[in-house]
Amino acid sequence: MNKVLSQCLTTPFKFSLSSLSISHHHHHAPRSFLRRFSLGATSIRAMTSHIVGYPRMGPKRELKFALESFWDGKTSADELKQVAANLRSAIWKQMADAGIQHIPSNTFSYYDQVLDTTAMLGAVPDRYSWKGGEIGFDVYFSMARGNASVPAMEMTKWFDTNYHFIVPELGPDVKFSYASHKAVDEYKEAKALGVNTVPVLVGPVSYLLLSKPAKGVEKSFSLLSLIDKILPVYKEVVTELKAAGATWIQFDEPTLVKDLDAHQLQAFDYAYAELESTLSGLDVLIETYFADVPAEAYKTLTSLKAVTAYGFDLVRGTKTLDLIKQGFPSGKLLFAGIVDGRNIWANNLEASLNTLQTLGDIVGKDKVVVSTSCSLLHTAVDLVNETKLDQEIKSWLAFAAQKIVEVNALARALSGQKDEAYFSSNAFALASRKSSPRVTNEAVQKAAATLKGSDHRRVTNVSSRLATQQKKLNLPILPTTTIGSFPQTADLRRVRREFKAKKISEEDYINFIKEEINNVVKIQEELDIDVLVHGEPERNDMVEYFGEQLSGFAFTANGWVQSYGSRCVKPPIIYGDVSRPKPMTVFWSSTAQSLTKRPMKGMLTGPVTILNWSFVRDDQPRFETCYQIALAIKDEVEDLEKAGITVIQIDEAALREGLPLRKSEEAFYLNWAVHSFRITNCGVQDTTQIHTHMCYSNFNDIIHSIIDMDADVITIENSRSDEKLLSVFREGVKYGAGIGPGVYDIHSPRIPPTEEIADRIKKMLAVLESNILWVNPDCGLKTRKYTEVKPALTNLVDAVKLIRNQLTSTK
Repeated sequence: MNKVLSQCLTTPFKFSLSSLSISHHHHHAPRSFLRRFSLGATSIRAMTSHIVGYPRMGPKRELKFALESFWDGKTSADELKQVAANLRSAIWKQMADAGIQHIPSNTFSYYDQVLDTTAMLGAVPDRYSWKGGEIGFDVYFSMARGNASVPAMEMTKWFDTNYHFIVPELGPDVKFSYASHKAVDEYKEAKALGVNTVPVLVGPVSYLLLSKPAKGVEKSFSLLSLIDKILPVYKEVVTELKAAGATWIQFDEPTLVKDLDAHQLQAFDYAYAELESTLSGLDVLIETYFADVPAEAYKTLTSLKAVTAYGFDLVRGTKTLDLIKQGFPSGKLLFAGIVDGRNIWANNLEASLNTLQTLGDIVGKDKVVVSTSCSLLHTAVDLVNETKLDQEIKSWLAFAAQKIVEVNALARALSGQKDEAYFSSNAFALASRKSSPRVTNEAVQKAAATLKGSDHRRVTNVSSRLATQQKKLNLPILPTTTIGSFPQTADLRRVRREFKAKKISEEDYINFIKEEINNVVKIQEELDIDVLVHGEPERNDMVEYFGEQLSGFAFTANGWVQSYGSRCVKPPIIYGDVSRPKPMTVFWSSTAQSLTKRPMKGMLTGPVTILNWSFVRDDQPRFETCYQIALAIKDEVEDLEKAGITVIQIDEAALREGLPLRKSEEAFYLNWAVHSFRITNCGVQDTTQIHTHMCYSNFNDIIHSIIDMDADVITIENSRSDEKLLSVFREGVKYGAGIGPGVYDIHSPRIPPTEEIADRIKKMLAVLESNILWVNPDCGLKTRKYTEVKPALTNLVDAVKLIRNQLTSTK
């Protein structure tokens, strides 16, 4: 085993939040260490390695806790900055010790890298009343999170990942100015520690393409028309970086992987030609990721004069290899993203080395730099902190810290210094994964293979099913319901924790949860809600709860990944064929139904959402894994029906999240995703009402796929996205199933007045028939307090009764 590796695995870098725990001598790195970093593109390149970016949260979520403590007023800005500095220096040292040449800086962020760019450009919306000068935490965090008097900027998904960025709001009157020196400060900070880094900036064209016109600005406003206003700030930043001693600079331009038109591609030509004289003397890398670069964009990119090197994602962008084979500009460097930044599996080192050697034959061996496919931000931090995973599964994995070692080992092997022991232990782990009986389940494989022949539709069409269901359910017009979860109190979370830690007996736990369900049922009956939920007190998370009861899933103790700001998620790992050993929710749902005469919804998470919110096995196509999960959920749906549950909700919150970045690939994904949903409920009787729920997404472009899911009722987040959803129906899309567009935003503590909700319902009735309309909140109520939920739901029911009276009096 390679010495660096064994060191990495046995001596995790130790953090203490109060003090910088790098031992003293690293502040004065030996000269050879410094010299190795300061060589430019012209130097001899025995083996070079690069990391696109690295997770910021820390191996034990140190940054999360420091941020939340600062926001709560418990710690000072200086204490937060100290934690951040400790994390950054630890990361730089870790990469330097592993032998990485091109170490990134400015990929750290207190919230989000696009927001950092907005701060760098001084593009602060007027409502934050920023007075100029260097942007501090107050303005920065107000943009990210809002404050007592103004709302936050919009947040949206970063390409097709589960990370979210803060969307810049731009218009013709924005006055750009160099207002955050973070990129230069962090470069200097690393240099003082003896590490000459590659400063990373979000590229100017991607920044504009990821922005939106500010409120009051014409929707048709061309964001790219601002390029001449932002380039002067970029020039100032580059000039300062050069003066500070930078020899490389990395511009992230991930929008190059999307479908761009000629005008958008031209903006890249223009921007980098404008920057050329400022960049002279620097090695310039343009980094792309998340998909292959289309042929036209490849042509544009590789003809940029100011650029020394191009970074490509060769994990999700395998077609880029063909473009490189057809031609690569001579004398330029290829940063080959061969180690997956978005999943947790160990790299297939032999296969990667073959690819790298092939690339070396095309562009010249000394022109290939081994890199990650994208920033490691999207993967877990360090396998060393894993206590829950067993050794076998652990041997199949690599988190960010291990991926650094893989990159270095590949770079050394490419230059003829192959570490045979490391490569053979990797081959051994891959072989064990391939042959492990835990991975393959013949029965599941067979069942999934037979699915291909049918499209799994329910026999009767939705309008006649709704009529049959109404006879049985006998619901009033405009039925009311909630989305699933009720507030989770500190007490409830404590009891779940204690049960998990075996501090209380199963009997005590069950009694506590039953009592909780009983309260939730009582509250809903008192409020006079029509279709009830049990409140999900037994569930920690809508994916983890199911994954823990399905075979083929593993769970980490510390495999956290940043979702936005300080919020992290811990995705399950799907390593093998998925099946359901026994019923998962039937006990709780039937317990809840026994407490009331009103219909009680069974609550399940759908297969596509479970897939999109997990780390998915990479040894078979994603859709095959999805079909397996669908079959497991189908078993559960049918068991709920047998237990007398007549309304079953199968949430597909993340259906749209898996949408590919290219138009041409959308149909294939939507086809299998929607098919997976239909598989779950194709076997139920007409009298069983199937609901689904979707949140925060722009559905207008996939409304036909949503209709094709063929659910009886769909509840959709609506109030927070300015009722964009209703515009679809205004444009004449015919929708025959039940639909419940959310009438109040549960992500805010605000209690909407009755009139406001009534007003929303009226707007809906203008475009939707009263016999298919449902009334419900936007999303689950788990994060709210009862003091907010009770009055809000009271107003919701009052509003519905008001409208019902108006409807009956006008008939």
